[in-house]
Amino acid sequence: MSGRVLVLGGTGEARRLAAALVAAGIDVLSSLAGRVADPVLPEGDVRVGGFGGADGLADWLATHRPRAVVDATHPFAARITASAAAAAARHGTPLLRLQRPGWTPGPGDRWTYVGSLTDAAAAVRDAGTVFLTTGRQGVGAFAALPGRVLVRAVDPPDEPLPAGAVLLLARGPFTVDEEAALMREHGVDVVVTKDSGGSMTEAKLVAARQLGLPVVLVRRPPLPDGVEVVTTVEEALHWITR
Repeated sequence: MSGRVLVLGGTGEARRLAAALVAAGIDVLSSLAGRVADPVLPEGDVRVGGFGGADGLADWLATHRPRAVVDATHPFAARITASAAAAAARHGTPLLRLQRPGWTPGPGDRWTYVGSLTDAAAAVRDAGTVFLTTGRQGVGAFAALPGRVLVRAVDPPDEPLPAGAVLLLARGPFTVDEEAALMREHGVDVVVTKDSGGSMTEAKLVAARQLGLPVVLVRRPPLPDGVEVVTTVEEALHWITR
């Protein structure tokens, strides 16, 4: 077994963990799915492209025998998280899930939780101008919306857009003032997002609160059974070094 740690990344937490491992003198390989055209790369060695599901990752683990795997992918990367759990269990590789907490509503928030993108589309069908901030994947669930839809993503979606879509290609983070100005400019009536958590994309929720706008949040998919979970980079680093 090697001393290398495999970090399944693409998130800010994954980049911070990779930097902490490099600083601690621990060999780290970060794996990015390759779904973003120009990703922000972490410190240390980087691998871009998937493993080919659970079987491909299991084969990689059998060949390279890392000391541990940390799944620090996005909270909605359910397929990768499931593959990591299955592959690590197959070879007895220690696995940790690093996942930031979801958002918590506060005074003045008008949040409605739904179970899927399809449910979110149904919830805003007659809502007027929709600000869709769920990312490029799954946009097709909103293709039948009849009204105006402001779609923001880092890269152009591959799926069909609503007939009344306005595509905004931009990479955050954004300030509260920027988000509020955007919502006013486009006459947004409702915001749709995923419960990603973290501070990087929270400004839209604060802006919606200030403007009195409702927000539809898609709940996170459940995690595989038996996987240890931490919520901070510090906890993950402690788990690896112990």
